Amino acid sequence: MEYVYNFLSRLALNNNRDWFEAHKDEYHYAKEIFDDFTRQLIKEISRWDPYISRRRLTPEDCTYRIYRDIRFSPDKTPYKTHMACYIVRGGKNSPYPGYYFHMEPPEGSYFGGNMLFAGLYNPTPQIIASVRDEISVNGDALVEALNKAKGFVLQFSKARKRVPVEYEKVADEGWRNLIRLREITMLSNMSEEFLFAPGSLAKRVSQRLRYCLDLNKFLYRCVDYALEGNK
Repeated sequence: MEYVYNFLSRLALNNNRDWFEAHKDEYHYAKEIFDDFTRQLIKEISRWDPYISRRRLTPEDCTYRIYRDIRFSPDKTPYKTHMACYIVRGGKNSPYPGYYFHMEPPEGSYFGGNMLFAGLYNPTPQIIASVRDEISVNGDALVEALNKAKGFVLQFSKARKRVPVEYEKVADEGWRNLIRLREITMLSNMSEEFLFAPGSLAKRVSQRLRYCLDLNKFLYRCVDYALEGNK
């Protein structure tokens, strides 16, 4: 993975089509390495998350294009400066919660760092309503799951400023605070030492993400309830 990291670092400093075309073979090799890592990570997570199937998910289902969509962006640099995979039931466009791995050198322009996310990203209104309904009657289960996510921090950057009116009478203040969330995601930063330590990176990442299993189990149920309600 150091090869991938070094390629991304050089791309961040030379983010233009001429440079990329001249180094396209290096990109394809870096992508092969990253796809192999993604394949291994799917396998490792499938050992402990019953919703993740190594037979149904491929790297193509879980990874992203290097090319940026610049049509409506003031930033016209053509290439992403990171590689990422989202391991989730049904693939990266699934409504279910999952596990996200993001690798980006400090020169990068997106996060500029290496991190793991777990949970439910950008849910539909129907799904986040289902999550809030579940929190309002079973918030302790979510609190317990969050506490088990060792090394992860719950993200409040996109939370509502106020609790939705229909949940203001929820007695527990901690539950009401969670109901403010528009998505349920937890973040853990990865150091370069963690990334490039000897042994299997996929196993190290899987071991850390496993702390979030109970969180995703809670969220899986909420998504199922929402999808069943739409039938």
